[in-house]
Amino acid sequence: MTHPAPSRRSRELYARAQRSLPGGNTRTTVFMKPHPLYAVRGEGCRVIDVDGVARIDCINNFTAMIHGHAHPVLVEAATRQISLGTAFGMPTESEILLAELIASRLSSVDHVRFCNSGSEAVMMALKAARAFTGRPKIAKCEGAYHGSYDYAEVSLDPSPADWGGNAPVSVAYAKGTPQNVLADTLTIPFNDIDAAVSLIREHGSELACILVDPMPNRAGLVPADKAYLQALREVSREVGALLIFDEVIAFRLGFHGAQGIWGIEPDLTTLGKIIGGGFPVGAVAGGAKFMAVFDPTEGKPALPHGGTFSANPVTMMAGLAAMELLDEAAFTRLDAIGDRVRSGIDEAFARHNVPGRAVGMGSLAKIHFTDRPVRDYRSAYAGPEETARMNRFNHGLLDRGVLAAGYGLIALSTPMTDADIETVLAAISGSIADFAVM
Repeated sequence: MTHPAPSRRSRELYARAQRSLPGGNTRTTVFMKPHPLYAVRGEGCRVIDVDGVARIDCINNFTAMIHGHAHPVLVEAATRQISLGTAFGMPTESEILLAELIASRLSSVDHVRFCNSGSEAVMMALKAARAFTGRPKIAKCEGAYHGSYDYAEVSLDPSPADWGGNAPVSVAYAKGTPQNVLADTLTIPFNDIDAAVSLIREHGSELACILVDPMPNRAGLVPADKAYLQALREVSREVGALLIFDEVIAFRLGFHGAQGIWGIEPDLTTLGKIIGGGFPVGAVAGGAKFMAVFDPTEGKPALPHGGTFSANPVTMMAGLAAMELLDEAAFTRLDAIGDRVRSGIDEAFARHNVPGRAVGMGSLAKIHFTDRPVRDYRSAYAGPEETARMNRFNHGLLDRGVLAAGYGLIALSTPMTDADIETVLAAISGSIADFAVM
């Protein structure tokens, strides 16, 4: 992915970064060629780079900043806590307050365990399922991203050569992944009830859990069919495995999260991103009997878990303020602008006679440069031509003052006005028009 000039200061910073960071990079997700754009500050729904260029932020730190940047309520909450202390070798009331709020919104949740990232939350949820069931294997959907834990990232981006016909196979994402990790990870297809249930039953006696994101970003951001999630709920009980919803992203879909929209209660839920108010955060939440594996009151728990900065009060207080701002009215507004963006994208593709579509729900949208139906990882898989179009499209957005994810993800935020949305749609339309056949 390239970007427009001027970017002199960003170019200089990248040259400097290459001397102390591998490839000049700490997060693969923000890398772009020939060099990334460096942020210097954020204001509401805009981010300003070191060269002074302001853009409407439609990625919001990969869906975490649902209230945009430097929201005064969140700044005040964090600043107040910073003046009292940032972290202690003691618990604080702040973790109780945020846990109580989360439990009040998710009927499946009695207890919450905080950590520092979505990746860590997924890791601890999988370990909790193993501790509770005494079984080794997990099941996860092909192409779904669940963070950087070895087991969770299996079959994240298999190429067509590795699809293994109709039944998905477990493929390593990172070099050096141990073979036993692949053997203990069952890959199931997304939105295919018969195939998924058949595989789960086949391996059921060894399965600790089924891990599923109700709207997996990297697998196309396609909402799961309710019947599919219901089938996973039923078969998990049939085989004695836990059902884990990954709502690190999907919790932003509604006041009661994705599980409230689909009306299905998992055993465990992983959370992150928006619950931290812009600070690092993760959480495992669930029913008391499942969460009891963390309980130290009778001695060493089944699953010991620490974390120097887990439940630090700055994150807890900023997260509490952020979640309190996300009331029913805020979600109604986010749903409305999300619907406007998705319909506007589809209208732009049709108007310019370019194959493409938008998928997603709530405040999230994802652009696909294809007119084929998109229902799962394989149908969403972008070949070389579609990938090249996406790179050029993102270049066009940057030229037109909009920042989005390099793979087509758009995340909206509460500070966005109707005028901001129309500006975003104009940039999208202009970038799509670059592909129109004259």
